[in-house]
Amino acid sequence: MADIKKIVECVPNFSEGRDLEKIEKIVSPLRGKENVKLLNYEADKDYNRVVVTVMGEPQAVKEAVLEAIGVATEVIDLNTHEGQHSRMGATDVVPFIPIKNMSMTETVELAKEMAKEMNERFDVPVFLYEKAASKPERENLAKVRKGQFEGMPEKLKDPEWYPDFGKSEIHPTAGVTAVGARMPLVAYNIDLDTQNIEIANKISKAIRHSSGGFRYIKAGGVEIKERGITQVTMNITDYTKTSIYRVFETVKMEAKRYGVNVLGSEIIGLVPMEALVDTAAYYLGLYGFSMDKVIETNLME
Repeated sequence: MADIKKIVECVPNFSEGRDLEKIEKIVSPLRGKENVKLLNYEADKDYNRVVVTVMGEPQAVKEAVLEAIGVATEVIDLNTHEGQHSRMGATDVVPFIPIKNMSMTETVELAKEMAKEMNERFDVPVFLYEKAASKPERENLAKVRKGQFEGMPEKLKDPEWYPDFGKSEIHPTAGVTAVGARMPLVAYNIDLDTQNIEIANKISKAIRHSSGGFRYIKAGGVEIKERGITQVTMNITDYTKTSIYRVFETVKMEAKRYGVNVLGSEIIGLVPMEALVDTAAYYLGLYGFSMDKVIETNLME
């Protein structure tokens, strides 16, 4: 993709993490497309969700993702969907992230184009969120998604929550989707050696911004019954202001209050190299370390 002038990343989240055949059908339109690269897709059985990452030329990415959304609309029925992760749509969220020679203004316009075309093609109501939000109360995805699929029919009756595109009725099986524009975030989960969800929820409350924690953290507790553990699951919306290591150490400290240990952690999807360099510098006590000292940084120049 070196010859592409503008590059955008798109990270659609689809509400299917268990049926591999359905997941492959959804992802298939993202393969083998000119000026589009499928970078990653990770399905989670407990969350019952797959997070997909594609990158490429803006219009090519938009068209490829629209195809995938069409498949998801056909094969996912939220009336029979259960999972640990909040969801309101078969295609739950579609964020665009500017990567190269893309301004946020251009990324917002791309998100609006996607939202309009998605509604016209598939009759799924769409909310705009984050930088593309039509009003301040729609910037926060958690507020937009509140009520989830089951509560959306009633929510859409409220004039304050009329969709940005489409009528105020959910798609009967595919629900509602949020499309937006944002800077890169880190989707990060920390495992706790307890099955007590109340402890995970208390720790999440201690770190998330909405309840007095770190400014750029959205967090919640989830049960991973298959493994007999719980997780503090979060989005770090600005890793340059709230680093991974700071959150990890805080969760370890809070867990000790309840006699709980941190087992490990995981990153969902892709992560900016700078976020890992920052964390490595902290744990290794490196003085004056920066991205300039990473071999791959110099190869990319």
